[in-house]
Amino acid sequence: MKKILFFALVVSMIWSCKTKQTFTAVPDFEMRDLDTLVVTAPKPDEFKEPEEYSLPRYNPSHTRINDLLHTKLDLRFNWEKEQVLGQATLTMKPYFYPTQYAVLDAKNFEFHKVQFAKGQELEFEYDGQLIMIDLGREYKKEEEYTLYIDYTASPSASGGSAAITSDKGLFFINPRGEEGDKPQQIWTQGETEHNSRWFPTIDKPNERCTQEMYLTVQDKFETLSNGVLESSTKNNDGTRTDYYKMDLPHAPYLFMVAVGEFAVVREEWNGKPVEYYVEKKYKPYAKNIYPYTTEMLTFFSEKLNLEYPWQKYSQIAVRDYVSGAMENTTGVIFGEFMQGTDRELIDNLTNDKIVAHELFHHWFGDLVTCESWANLTMNEGFANYSEYMWLAHKYGQD
Repeated sequence: MKKILFFALVVSMIWSCKTKQTFTAVPDFEMRDLDTLVVTAPKPDEFKEPEEYSLPRYNPSHTRINDLLHTKLDLRFNWEKEQVLGQATLTMKPYFYPTQYAVLDAKNFEFHKVQFAKGQELEFEYDGQLIMIDLGREYKKEEEYTLYIDYTASPSASGGSAAITSDKGLFFINPRGEEGDKPQQIWTQGETEHNSRWFPTIDKPNERCTQEMYLTVQDKFETLSNGVLESSTKNNDGTRTDYYKMDLPHAPYLFMVAVGEFAVVREEWNGKPVEYYVEKKYKPYAKNIYPYTTEMLTFFSEKLNLEYPWQKYSQIAVRDYVSGAMENTTGVIFGEFMQGTDRELIDNLTNDKIVAHELFHHWFGDLVTCESWANLTMNEGFANYSEYMWLAHKYGQD
């Protein structure tokens, strides 16, 4: 019976296509209320002046007058007064046009000597933010000169943001030992232009230089800075001077220093040092606090077809940090939230993601750097993307 009905239906459809159609009126049907969709908009105000639109403020790249080639810093610290006692040796040259002046960012400094490295004293003007040094004559492009600056820096904050809550630049944690069992530490946070609160520089993202760092601290403290630790020398007064060398150029905002009583766990990846700094009680868990670091180094190097380009990779967790983490070249700083025992770290993907994020910055941000702070989203966008790449690689696409 079903087949007969189906055949009749097909025949009627074919026949209807070949015959003229007649239309009949739609029969009356019962009216019913249906749910309604109401779309409203405010009535235009005829008396209100139309708003004028203006483009956001343009953020151009910093105009380069001088090119900073190399920075050598010799630093000591006055914990009681929270001061940096510094000697900076800066090698520079005019970027393109001849110039007689060198202008450096240096916030809240006291200058003791400003001279050429060979000893000739130089005149300068200082407004608390910038120092303009008269070089005595005009220098032409490719004509290098070296400045020596003896100074005291007193880092202080004037503001902050949602991402980085303080722009102090260098922080003393429990400097006078007055905060119970909180460890004494020094650490830095340079992004965006806050490293010039503890050393004189051209504090712009489109500047790059190589670096040497001498840190003199009490012998009980561990130190960390950019590049490779070349030597560690004990002094007669109970202090020690650690010498770090960074022979690849990077932006001044990526310079870093950390000092404190840390435990350090070390290994290697492709012949390069890999270091995990933690508070001493977390030493047994250091590699799990910074999970899969060497595996990520391999994964991202292969993914980008460019092997991790820097001399080492170190990670450190500090107290009272003012951000989540910071991708200082070869020396990433994290907040204390990273630290935990193996039991506390179970099922914790936060550490995976933040370790991947900061490591990926070493290609996007440190190796390729935004030209202006207006382009900072390029740094962060690539680093955010790396978190998803890593999670998909390690745990599956779902």
